[in-house]
Amino acid sequence: MAKVPRNLPKYVSNEEILDGINLIDRSNLIGLRDYALILFLYASGCRISEALSVQRSDIVDGWLKIRFAKGEKERVVPLAPVATQALELYLSEQSMASPYLWLNYRGEQLSRVSAFKIVKKYLGISPHVLRHSFATSLIVGGADLRVVQELLGHASLETTQIYTHIQKQNLAETMMNYHPLR
Repeated sequence: MAKVPRNLPKYVSNEEILDGINLIDRSNLIGLRDYALILFLYASGCRISEALSVQRSDIVDGWLKIRFAKGEKERVVPLAPVATQALELYLSEQSMASPYLWLNYRGEQLSRVSAFKIVKKYLGISPHVLRHSFATSLIVGGADLRVVQELLGHASLETTQIYTHIQKQNLAETMMNYHPLR
């Protein structure tokens, strides 16, 4: 049986993420990029290194091919339509010649530090917390643990099982709120 780590993953709710990104001024290219980047991270569950290496050709019909995953494994994940729309709007305004999606104001590939600062500025968290929030949202919504494992690119189901505490917590809250003997 897998050991439950003492430090459970930090995550934020969907509402907190939406509240944060709604503060972004999307009237300029940098705002469009920041908005699309945060939605992309939350919608895909990508590690920040994976997201920053995504090229335009890696997204086809709402599916994202993650080619530079941890352990050199590739995986394909669906993107939520809202993230795809934000990305398309950003790319339609971005005229710099680069195969990469996420660029700084000079047209160079966005750095990990810059991406961290963007997420921190609007949400007060790290990009990795968005990855945890992605997984948590799926588990709370009833997704199968093996599907979450596949989407996150975890080699072992044990790694993904850290999210089951959230499912148990959600079950307990649901019972306490809705059961007639509460």
